[in-house]
Amino acid sequence: MDAVRLIGASRRALSGSGETVEVIAEAWQAQALAQAIGSRFAVSGPPELRGEALGLTELAGRGCGVLNAPPLDVADLRAAQLTELGDARESLLSLGGLLGEVGIALVGIACAADDQGTYWQCMEAIDAADESRDRVLEMLRRLAARDQGVVERGRAMG
Repeated sequence: MDAVRLIGASRRALSGSGETVEVIAEAWQAQALAQAIGSRFAVSGPPELRGEALGLTELAGRGCGVLNAPPLDVADLRAAQLTELGDARESLLSLGGLLGEVGIALVGIACAADDQGTYWQCMEAIDAADESRDRVLEMLRRLAARDQGVVERGRAMG
């Protein structure tokens, strides 16, 4: 399945989750998907994005590591369903939106947490989601700079 469709499924699942355990599970799914997308960009994406994509992969992996992994079958793991990136800009815009929503959802869980463990788990995951989103935004900036360079070269030649 392409990245944008998987991100959309993650956004719907996150917005439909209510219980703390569901929100944390969806945050984990989103970070795992960000890790898979980052890895795919690092291997086969535009060369300008590969360094930032590696950083995204590492940060999203950290986001998964600080959250308790939900018990999932491989078939339920959205990241495992990623088959293509599709349009780089659209994928990155969607992923940035998802990571922002993850952060907001985790703030709500952290504010309502009854125990320190859940609170700090959410704080670490919020930090990882925010840093992952920063990498996505940098990747978008690099795409825009590349496209601007192509336009300027085209004007100079034409």
